[in-house]
Order: sequence, then C-alpha cells, then structure tokens
Amino acid sequence: MSFYQRVGEVPPKRHTQFRRTDEGGKPGELYYEEMVGEEGFSSNSSLLYHRGVPSSLVDASTWELPDLTTTDNHPVLGRLLKPHALWEENAWRETDPVTGRTLLLGNDDVRLNYVVAGAQSPYYRNSVGDEICYLEAGSATVETVFGVLQARAGDYVILPRGTTHRWLPTGDEPLRILAIEANSHVAPPSRYVSRYGQFLENAPYCERDLHGPTEPLLVEGSDVEVLVKHRGNAPGGIVGSKLTYETHPFDVVGWDGGLYPLTFNIEDFEPITGRIVEPPPTHQVFEGDGFVVCNFVPRNAAYREDAVPLPYYHTNVDSDEVMFYVGGDYTARSGSGVDLGSITLHPGAYAHGPHPGSIEKSLGMSRLEETAVMVDTFRPLGLGVGGRASEDPAYAWTWSGRGPGMKDGKQQ
Repeated sequence: MSFYQRVGEVPPKRHTQFRRTDEGGKPGELYYEEMVGEEGFSSNSSLLYHRGVPSSLVDASTWELPDLTTTDNHPVLGRLLKPHALWEENAWRETDPVTGRTLLLGNDDVRLNYVVAGAQSPYYRNSVGDEICYLEAGSATVETVFGVLQARAGDYVILPRGTTHRWLPTGDEPLRILAIEANSHVAPPSRYVSRYGQFLENAPYCERDLHGPTEPLLVEGSDVEVLVKHRGNAPGGIVGSKLTYETHPFDVVGWDGGLYPLTFNIEDFEPITGRIVEPPPTHQVFEGDGFVVCNFVPRNAAYREDAVPLPYYHTNVDSDEVMFYVGGDYTARSGSGVDLGSITLHPGAYAHGPHPGSIEKSLGMSRLEETAVMVDTFRPLGLGVGGRASEDPAYAWTWSGRGPGMKDGKQQ
C-alpha cells in the first residue's frame, strides 16, 4: 500500500548494534529491533527500534467482543440501512471509535462496522487484517506505534494488520466512521502501479496523496493495556484478548520501510470520465482479498450529446454491492428514501439501478455532485446486529411502489 519511508533515528545498516545516547536511559543501552512484515517476510515490511522489549507481557485476559454474528440476506432483497439512527442524542460522547463499533454487514472476508464517537479509544490493534476507516464526519488524532496521523472528514485511515494505535477525537462534533475490517491486506489495484510499486500516470491518485507519520511518538508508561483482535474459532473466526505490556508500546525512536499507517482523503481522488458513462472499476481505490473499495466523487457527467449520465441497470453476478452516501445529491437514488449517511446493499442475485424518473431527470446534466464510498464483495454479505436494527424495510419495493407494507407507492 505504501512506499519506502524513514522516520526518526535508524542505524546505517540493518540488524546491527544501535545504542541509546540520550539522557533518558542508560547510556549505551541497545535499542530493540522489531521487524513487522507481511506474507512471511516476503512482502512489505518495516524495521522499528524500541526503547523497551516489545514482547514484555505482564498479564493477559479475555476481551469480550461485541456480537459479530450475521444473518443471511434471505429472502434476498436490496436493503437500506440508516446507521445514524443507532445512536441517541449525545450518546456518542461516551462512545469510543473502537469498542463502540456495531457490525452492519459482513462475510468471511470483510466486516463493515459503523460508529459515532466522542471519547478516546483504548490502545488497540487488529491482528486479523488491515483496517480502512472512512471518516464521514469529525476529526481525530490517531496515535500509532509508527507516529501520529491527523485525520479529518473525508479521510481514509489505513491501518496495517498488527498496528497498535488509539483514536483521540478532536473538535465538538461527533466522529462518524465506517470501519472496514478486512481479513487480508489492502492495496491499490495492481493496474495503478508499476511492477516496481510506483503509481503510474493513469492512476487516479499517487504517492503525494498518501500521508504517513513524519516523526516518532515517544510515550513513557508501564503496565499498558492493549486490546487485540486475533484469529480464533468464535463466530466470524475472531476473538479478543487484553494484553498488558511492561513498557509503553509507543517507545519507537525510529523506523524505516514500506509498511506503515497512512491517510488518504477522498477529495484527492481524480475521477475518470468519458463521453459515455464509465463502468464501476474506473472508480476503484483499494482492494483486499474478496472485496474492492471504490470512490464516487463530484465529476463531469458523460458528455456525448445523447449520453445517459446515470449508471445503467446492472447485474453484477459475482458481487454484492454496498454504497455509503456521504455527500451531495445522489441522483440515481431520487425518491428512494436514501439520504446522507444511508447505506444500501444491492445483492448480486438480481439487477439494480436508477430509481424511476431519475434517468429522465439526469439527461442533459453536465455535473454529478455526489460523494459515496462503495464496497463490492465477492461473497454474499450477511446482516449484523447494527444492520438489522437500522434497516428501512420499504426500500426493496421503491422501484415498483408495490410490496409488503406498501400502498399507493408509499410505506404504510
């Protein structure tokens, strides 16, 4: 996902003696080198230099995770979720961005969680897979073992598997996050990068748009608790542990390599447009095992004189499609009950597309002023506890105006 970076102090040669010279510790004391690597150290990695021993545990206990079970989308339907409704007024002030997450949708490859938060999180790391946290609103400081990230509305915060971190919401408004938790690593589409890993000229974003830590974060402390998600045999294959470390995990004086957390703002995604409507893969931004993430951003509409600006009806037979509507006016969903903060699920079992009247309404438009995050999965998605609790049951029938609980085209 990233390119070579060097932050703080590192020795001139890997795996050689690197000793402490500052006045805070014993002069000449060795720093402890930790390699963090993917795919059995056959892919990206970074070398971190700790003041303390990174494996110095003093206690361990169970962390009881929230409900991660899902129910099948059965009978198979398009679904509309309104996760804003899951939080009562001001309840977010006592909620943190990690333990407060509720599962909306999930399968064996990826879980889509939502949270509205105002409290700082515990120290945490996901050792199951990479996380992509999209900030719908609010801002936060994200402290990590690699250094600090500043995150604002529209940012993706990408946290590689095993990155110890914590969230500190900033400002007065709630922090709203769609947390995409993969069971794999996340990367740009391979067609965007050269065989050596550099972004190509045809990519809709590049290295300048990715922002990692710029200096070390050094924190003193002892007996520090870290919540850890890791692989197990519980529902969803995930269990939680609470590990207590003798020294603070944020004791890294320097690191270098190609594996580290970063931010990328959706406004820095350059849309690809054409004379007729472009297919969904042109909007892709990330991919993991079994899923992709796409951006729909404000852009010029298809400009052929007789073009239809909106997407055609389509049956993506291999995928379930999730859309998170975060800005502007999503013309294709006019009259469907979809508003900002809504999430739709369109399963691969049947065709979906613009709502009645929206195609005619779009003809002649020169711009599409919309922002949305799309997640396509190659296994069917089930509904989590938050998805079931936030569903608008009328959505599936809005194309016809008929169906259970409907009368004269409206929900009863």
